[in-house]
Amino acid sequence: MNSVATLIEKISSAVWGWPMIILLLGTHLFMTFRLRFPQLKVGKAIRLSLTKDKDAHGDVSQFGALATALAATIGTGNIVGVATAVALGGPGAVLWCWITGVFGMATKYSEGLLAVKYRVQTKEGKMLGGPMFALERGLNAKWLAVLFAVFTALAAFGIGNTVQANSISMLLNETYGISQTLVGAILAALVLLVIVFGVKGIARVCSALVPFMAIFYVLGCLVILGMNWPYLGESIRLICRSAFTARAAGSGFIGTTVMMACRFGIARGLFSNESGLGSAPIVAAAAQTRNPVRQALVSSTGTFWDTVVVCAITGLVLVSSIVAHPDIDSSQGAALTKAAFEKLPYIGPLILSVGIVTFAFSTILGWSYYGERAIEYLAGRHERARKVMIGIYRTLFIAAVFIGSVMGLAVVWNLADIANALMAIPNLIAILLLSGVIVRETRYYLWNDQLDEDSGEIPPTL
Repeated sequence: MNSVATLIEKISSAVWGWPMIILLLGTHLFMTFRLRFPQLKVGKAIRLSLTKDKDAHGDVSQFGALATALAATIGTGNIVGVATAVALGGPGAVLWCWITGVFGMATKYSEGLLAVKYRVQTKEGKMLGGPMFALERGLNAKWLAVLFAVFTALAAFGIGNTVQANSISMLLNETYGISQTLVGAILAALVLLVIVFGVKGIARVCSALVPFMAIFYVLGCLVILGMNWPYLGESIRLICRSAFTARAAGSGFIGTTVMMACRFGIARGLFSNESGLGSAPIVAAAAQTRNPVRQALVSSTGTFWDTVVVCAITGLVLVSSIVAHPDIDSSQGAALTKAAFEKLPYIGPLILSVGIVTFAFSTILGWSYYGERAIEYLAGRHERARKVMIGIYRTLFIAAVFIGSVMGLAVVWNLADIANALMAIPNLIAILLLSGVIVRETRYYLWNDQLDEDSGEIPPTL
């Protein structure tokens, strides 16, 4: 097992080398400039996310789609993931994670637009979309679409399942002494109860859960930042300096290089906000929206809330806690997170527990939908085959929730990083090669101020 774990770690390091970093950040920057900084429209996008397009085609409201996407993205990557980035890449990883989020909003916008532009509907009227349909219908690259769907189905068991279940079970075991086996069994039962109702059931649960969990967690973090206020300025300077210069060991931090800070910050940034990953567009395609650009704007707010706000606050909490308390062990992500929140007596561990449990559980729900849509795509037009494959997938997914609860954390995280990279590559290819379509739609609806116009396009039947 040790040799397998070492091999997986080497593969993870290889796929997250400079080529992947350049491809990901390059796409973020390219789409940002080509779309004239869509990040500046975040206020308009937030208002649209709270507006219903009742007469538009779709399965769930724009907010329901956003809540489901946020449920899948606001997960352990926002807490343990950021801590892991700090532990392995130093304080500078926080800035790289934040930069990935800011520029990643343009990529998330692009993904959402393509998802609605190229979505299809089943005979029952259910909307299907995502990078696989953009690759097939927009680029006539069926083989890439199949690869993306395969990688998505596999990633659903990593980033969206075992990683989350593992974080919940370990936290509850270490904090409250609850058996990881028991936690796994309860989690599996709860997930089963929700996913049998499909996207509408998942959206309803996520629409109620996401606002509560995000507000509760952020308020708790703000209390901790208030306690660390004297060290906040020093922490921000340390984060900025360490992002661009090598750092020697000391002050509670391990020695790091710029490459380490960049690699782990960007990897955890993608893990957290999923911009460029191609997962969120799968549920964006189900939204009730009158044109692709409206939902694209709504989708971009997911990255804003997830990384620009939540991850940034988490990073500041962790770094300021280490600066304030140099005795904190910063070599392990999970231990670092626990130690930072324990500095707030009684309330801190509760905030961490509720945060991780709700974040991780909602992520499992969101990714169960992503994986199911990928399986449905691979099954093709054969209705009976789709039902059989979805049934098998749901059974395996529920089993993986239990298995993930008792697995080793290091192996799980590295497998998740590999799956993320394999998903991102075909999706980023679609965005870059279809950037002309994205610009054309954006020019017509956004730049010409026609966001209220109905596209009049009826998705073709699968």
